[in-house]
Amino acid sequence: MTATTSTSTGQPPATTVGELRASGHRAKSVRSEIRDNLLAALAEGRDPWPGLHGFEGSVIPQLERALIAGHDVVLLGERGQGKTRVLRTLAGLLDEWTPVLAGSEIGEHPYEPVTVASIRRAAELGDELPVVWQHRDERYAEKLATPDTSVADLIGDVDPMKVAEGRSLGDPETIHFGLIPRSHRGIVAINELPDLAERIQVAMLNVMEERDIQIRGYVLRLPLDVLVLASANPEDYTNRGRIITPLKDRFGAEIRTHYPLELADEVAVIRQEAHLVAEVPDVLVEILARFTRALRGSNAVDQRSGVSARFAIAGAETVAAAALHRATVQGEEGAVARVVDLETAVDVLGGKIEFETGEEGREREILDHLLRTATAEAVRDHFRGLDLGALVEAIEDGATVVTGEQVTARDFLTGLPPLPPSEAGEADVYDRICERLGATDDGSRASAVELALEGLYLARRVAKESGDGETVYG
Repeated sequence: MTATTSTSTGQPPATTVGELRASGHRAKSVRSEIRDNLLAALAEGRDPWPGLHGFEGSVIPQLERALIAGHDVVLLGERGQGKTRVLRTLAGLLDEWTPVLAGSEIGEHPYEPVTVASIRRAAELGDELPVVWQHRDERYAEKLATPDTSVADLIGDVDPMKVAEGRSLGDPETIHFGLIPRSHRGIVAINELPDLAERIQVAMLNVMEERDIQIRGYVLRLPLDVLVLASANPEDYTNRGRIITPLKDRFGAEIRTHYPLELADEVAVIRQEAHLVAEVPDVLVEILARFTRALRGSNAVDQRSGVSARFAIAGAETVAAAALHRATVQGEEGAVARVVDLETAVDVLGGKIEFETGEEGREREILDHLLRTATAEAVRDHFRGLDLGALVEAIEDGATVVTGEQVTARDFLTGLPPLPPSEAGEADVYDRICERLGATDDGSRASAVELALEGLYLARRVAKESGDGETVYG
């Protein structure tokens, strides 16, 4: 859209078609608009996909090519792979403001009225035809497909109230438009497309190809300008339905999504999406990410269902909640999560995983084992080369360390066994542990040392007993 002087609200000032023409504004199709804005962002080195992690070398290049080609797009992938986030991000490629014919039911461009009523008004008012401005957020519509979705919801139906006003059934102005026509000059996204009944999918065929709509006995040649997006789970998993072949054929691009391929991307997704009520150290977030990835590689888990990114996100939120609960009950000033809080995530997240049939009764055992594996991997990665022998010797000599949901960070640190003086110029073992993880305050130091103790337990260098809300290393 050609830039014009903005008002205080950010909207361009034109309020009539005459003023709009005088400003030099040119009409563009929604596909051209998205293509031009995408290419401009790429040319300037701006990231047009904020908040998407792990798709840089796979999904995003395919999606960019599809949009440049002007294709409708369907995203296929297991649950929790970010399909809906990708769809919503596309709204950012629309112009920030676009002119709309005032009073139009379907957001028509003032230069190009398409409904009978708007064409009549344009002929009557000429350059005085009123114009309003629509923000790009209002040009994105989203529908979760459900089995009870009707043709009227998506396409439209005869409005009995308009008929009752005295208009004849043959009058096209008696039609109440559905979601897709109302998304004219915008984007409409349909989540879980296979959940639409097949007869409803058939109703979309004309919209996808001929760009017109058919309602009962009417055939309206409305040149709809709408980009249709959809998401779906792979057909080999969902038994609820399928995308019918003729509709599948009308999508120009079918793109497969995936879970993050790199650990850093998994961590970035958790950090971005989780709403944490307490501090969760980076290493604990990393353990949850490793735990999630281990579940995705486990033969005990039904991989057709997938392990959603929401699993790790909910885990991080649960761990933070456990830390805040402890801090509140025990009167701590700051709430910082520790290794002992990871068990609370396992307690509540088992229902988010679908296990293979033969694993019935072993679900908790599998989750505990994979969490221990993830913790051990993180310990090896962060404490590699660090000599913890002095701490092991102190415990072998009879010292114990108590932690748990009723033990504050200060009490935990105070209860650590004193260690012999280190060599000249070297920090003691506890300081070196905390230095590895960047821990400075009591909460983060307690979290770091507890992780080191857990690592020693997993390496079978110390013992651990748990019960009654306490965990004792000894």
